[in-house]
Amino acid sequence: MKAKAAKQTSVDWAQEARVPPHDVPVEQALLACCILEGGQETVPMCIQARVKPESFYLPAHQTIYQLIFDLYEKGTPCDEVILIERLQSRKQLDAIGGVGAVHEIINRIDTPAHLPHYIKRVRDLELMRRVIRASMASIESAYERQEDVDQFLENVEKDIFAVSEDRLTDDAKPVSISVDKALQLTQFMVENKGELTGISCGFIDLDRMTTGLHADEMIVVAARPSMGKTSLALNFVEAAILPKKGKPVPTLMFSLEMGADQLAMRLLCSRAYVNMQKLKDGFMSKEVASDLKNAAQEIKKSPFWIDESVNITILEMRAKARRLAMKNKLGLIVIDYLQLISGTDNRVQREQQISEISRGVKAMAKELHVPVVVLSQLNRDSERERRQPRLSDLRESGAIEQDADLVLLLAKKREQEEEDDSDPNVLRDLIIAKQRNGPVGTIPLVFKRNLTRFESFSSQQDL
Repeated sequence: MKAKAAKQTSVDWAQEARVPPHDVPVEQALLACCILEGGQETVPMCIQARVKPESFYLPAHQTIYQLIFDLYEKGTPCDEVILIERLQSRKQLDAIGGVGAVHEIINRIDTPAHLPHYIKRVRDLELMRRVIRASMASIESAYERQEDVDQFLENVEKDIFAVSEDRLTDDAKPVSISVDKALQLTQFMVENKGELTGISCGFIDLDRMTTGLHADEMIVVAARPSMGKTSLALNFVEAAILPKKGKPVPTLMFSLEMGADQLAMRLLCSRAYVNMQKLKDGFMSKEVASDLKNAAQEIKKSPFWIDESVNITILEMRAKARRLAMKNKLGLIVIDYLQLISGTDNRVQREQQISEISRGVKAMAKELHVPVVVLSQLNRDSERERRQPRLSDLRESGAIEQDADLVLLLAKKREQEEEDDSDPNVLRDLIIAKQRNGPVGTIPLVFKRNLTRFESFSSQQDL
């Protein structure tokens, strides 16, 4: 009990000794802008910047802003007379300091011309106070007995990340900017017939239909187990970090199922066209050794990072990707696979967790301005009904289908009932089931199982 009291006294002393950051004159100036202008233009600017009553430090200012906001919602202009009258009717005038306090606010400025500055200042200080509160709460929790330290750290990061997420949103852009960019893109297409506008997938037919993997997009690669999802993802990675032409694309891969060493071995053998099984059995000629060495040198020089963390949440992924992007300009993110990402709240149903994760993946693509390829499981319906998979087979959530810009379903050939396990080369259908900005269709691929890589069917003359 004494230890607890001492701890409480220490925290109370720290809170009393240091006043949270705030700026009363700036808060008054922001309120004065809304009152002098009437709120019809100033309040929408505040709403866009996410200014809320709690954005103000003084309770009196919170009360006044709430009233201004209520008047705006009802379509009633705000001025000094109306404000005082409504405060009186709500019996709040004395609580905010009386008529004199209202006059002091209005006399703070002559013109609302500097409203953007006041908004930014009020919001910045609010966010700093929220960081302080979150940090103090974390300190309090840290003093208490924590059964699950990993969960505690995750909650701390989640609280801080929530503050970061509440920063100013981007302003609406005039259509002229987007039209100019679209015009530049069409000009590029005309002048560079056949050139990709995104990152190459490594397969001619797929690139032709998608024009590559594009920034801001969420690309889902879904299949039943043992279809080769990870191998296909590594093909995408190889095409990005070791392109046939152009500069390498810095790539981050979150591997929740396979360790980094195991993943590197797969990529190495795939790049060198070496039979992994023979290698495991101890068979390696001088030629194979040379091929592996050359491939290793190529991969080691490439801009590729593997994160093998387990029990990771989408919030942690976004934080890690953001940190890496600050040091190295990321161009592609790959996640293997979605259903292994931990939810941030274990109390909600898994379907809701998957929906939250899916939204987080899409948000990461837009925030970092990169394509995010995420692998996903399909349910058993297609196998049970002996048919090709479709969008509705995406496991656990329809949100994945809604959030994705491109959905690729990997499956056995339609005509193929059973596969010969001894056959090193098997046919796969890569079904473009959804594409926001392009056609859908099916692309045949050859899965070279011994090499753990895919090849375009059109380039395989022996099959």
